[in-house]
Amino acid sequence: MKRALITGINGQDGSYLAELLLNNGYEVYGIIRRSSFENRNKLINIKHILDKIHLYPCSLEDHLAIYKLIKKIMPDECYHLAAQSFVNYSFENDSMIMSINFNSTLNLLTSINELSPHCRFYFAGSSEMFGNPDISPQNEETRFNPRSLYGISKLASYYLVTNFREKNGLYACTGISYNHESPRRGYQFVTRKITSGLAKIYTGKMETLELGNIDAIRDWGYAPDYVQAMRMMLDNPSGPKDYVIATGIPHSVKDFLETAFSALNLNYSDYIVINKDLIRNSENVPLIGNSRNIQHDLGWSHTKGFSEIVEEMVLNDLKLEK
Repeated sequence: MKRALITGINGQDGSYLAELLLNNGYEVYGIIRRSSFENRNKLINIKHILDKIHLYPCSLEDHLAIYKLIKKIMPDECYHLAAQSFVNYSFENDSMIMSINFNSTLNLLTSINELSPHCRFYFAGSSEMFGNPDISPQNEETRFNPRSLYGISKLASYYLVTNFREKNGLYACTGISYNHESPRRGYQFVTRKITSGLAKIYTGKMETLELGNIDAIRDWGYAPDYVQAMRMMLDNPSGPKDYVIATGIPHSVKDFLETAFSALNLNYSDYIVINKDLIRNSENVPLIGNSRNIQHDLGWSHTKGFSEIVEEMVLNDLKLEK
């Protein structure tokens, strides 16, 4: 039986990935923050599989703890999904992001390289690595130009993964994922802020929803599809290779609002308040991904359309509110 280690297993992607691997006969191990282990509300995404997985509360910045854990588990696959994910373009209050996101990747790779070099390693990259791109859509050859510390930290880890692949021969690769959503999306993201806020408005618990730039454009996909791409990348017959994972279809926040509110027969403009303090400048060139390579090489494709994703999130949040 293969053993898989997932960092951030209680997050959106980690929980779907754990389900996928369990269904494929894997023994699944997960690293979570100690605070999550103590607060069971933070384990809600994996509540239904807690009796089937092995959880370890551990700091990814603690090299010795990671080393001991890799030695104990000896994983066949490692999916590094955990990160400080708040994207702040002002570079304020982000002093820990670079340290946490880069050092966690370094600790995992050095431990795997020494103790379990057969282990295949997946790193969760981000479209924020492109940041303010020269062209749209972006592919694997597009120049990186991050404009946030989050994007910079992801890019530094990307180069670290590349180095371990080329210098040490590890099967290590990066999936450059664009925005992907589901009912398990964190409440700090604008999509979940919209669907959960809408559910509160519909049930009379809230009157208005504050947002920033609703003209911002993103490439939104479905999280379970992107988790499938991760699994396929670690089973690539051609060996480790980095891929852009995206739909290639642009939608604005306004599109998301229209689709979400229409699902409950409401007009979003009656309930939205624009807060200038929340407004970020739109990209001159939108972050839209070209996933032609992973489609061609591995046969991956996105399965759920934008409207279906939004409506699923709305109905889930409405169910939670009721």
